[in-house]
Amino acid sequence: MDFPIFHIDFLGNRMLIAFDAILHVIINHAFAIGALPLVALFEYKGIKTMNQQWDMLAFRILKVIFILTTTVGALTGVGIWFSAALVNPAAIGSLIRVFFWGWFAEWIVFVSEVSLILLYFLTWKKSKTDARSKWLHCRLGIFLAVFSWITMAIIVAILGFMMDPGNWLSDKTLLSGLFNPMYLPQLAFRTALAMVMGGSVVLCLICLFQRRAYTHGEIQFKKAAVKLTSLWSGIWLMVLVVAAIWYYRVVPLYMLDSIPVAITTQEYVNWHNSLKWLMVLGLIYVGIVLRGSIKRPGEISLYRYGVSTLILFAVLGQFERVREFIRKPFIIGQYMYANGIRVDEYPLLKRDGILQHATYAANREIGEDNRLQAGKDIFALACTRCHTVRGVNGIDYQLRRMYGDRPWEADVIAAYLENMHGARYFMPPFPGNDTELKALAAYLASLQINTEPYHGAQITGIPRPDSISGSTRYGQLPDLSRFLPGENK
Repeated sequence: MDFPIFHIDFLGNRMLIAFDAILHVIINHAFAIGALPLVALFEYKGIKTMNQQWDMLAFRILKVIFILTTTVGALTGVGIWFSAALVNPAAIGSLIRVFFWGWFAEWIVFVSEVSLILLYFLTWKKSKTDARSKWLHCRLGIFLAVFSWITMAIIVAILGFMMDPGNWLSDKTLLSGLFNPMYLPQLAFRTALAMVMGGSVVLCLICLFQRRAYTHGEIQFKKAAVKLTSLWSGIWLMVLVVAAIWYYRVVPLYMLDSIPVAITTQEYVNWHNSLKWLMVLGLIYVGIVLRGSIKRPGEISLYRYGVSTLILFAVLGQFERVREFIRKPFIIGQYMYANGIRVDEYPLLKRDGILQHATYAANREIGEDNRLQAGKDIFALACTRCHTVRGVNGIDYQLRRMYGDRPWEADVIAAYLENMHGARYFMPPFPGNDTELKALAAYLASLQINTEPYHGAQITGIPRPDSISGSTRYGQLPDLSRFLPGENK
């Protein structure tokens, strides 16, 4: 609560991160982690067999990887940091404090990875001058693949921590945070899925690059490349099944209860079994395509490889949604709620109210003249991390679904808000005192007739310092008037 509240009402803060993060993960898993080992393998095959076709194919695949990872992958990676800092600065701040040295190591590995892919791609043609240079270049590709995996391995430790911090809750050490109960199962699952995705992408690229294979030698080479890639992907697909079972078994029980809603949303929760089996059938289809590709290499069409790739992308996207949702009501398991408020701060906020401790709230005290505005401030602090007013996951829609067209009563809404975390276990408890609860209920009831758009601080501006009494835990508030629109600087 030490930052102004950023909010995009039509899209929602969650969707802002979701679009960026899922696109980044698809690029990262399929290309940077999954496909790079195959590029190094193809280059190795070219050296061992002295067949330039392997080398040429490897370079063309690397070119695709290089372009995508250094443009879309890099931009979305930075975008995750930017959007997470905007949407939930308290959560990202806590993770930075806990994993400072982990992030430090990850940045070193990431910079090394970028340097390696630049060297690997740009020195490819020069490495053909002699056998020693080519062997050194191939080793460079192996190092690149390893560094790409290490980057993911560090990030997965932090993602696992967000689900279940394990012993860190009691001893607060970096190692206990890194080696949390979810770490190794999730790392195994993501590694296997990335390798299968990378193999599927490479199969698509082989079909594209070798579509004009007319001579006997070209056709035989295409079959060899397809069979090798399919064997690689098939092995990792079996590992994926085992890793998925391992991962499922270590997920905390209370999170498993949220899976039906996580898969389909509350609106379509009755369909969750159908969608779950649809994903299973999709993975079976991938297995069938790979089996056919091993037995009859060169006969499977690009269309079937493309469908397999899209299925794997969808499985990864759905996995990310489920993983993010089942953490609720927490954003960091048992430590911080999804609204960005720590569990140990609740007693204080229940006693004093959240407005008293919100740095940039426009109101500290609640009276009849400012009840609705105070309720709006409370909504911003307690609800907008997940909800919008009239956009995605809009609170207006939820209230209309619950109360219909009859007049919305603030007392009824207040009674529901007070106990909602019991009925909807993925919702955090209300963090404020009774006066703030009633003010929030009054604001929500006013939405039945109030159709004004809801804007975040990026539109409305930061509250004027003279409208905020008191000081923060960090000292007196700075003068921010020079940042306000229309002010003289």
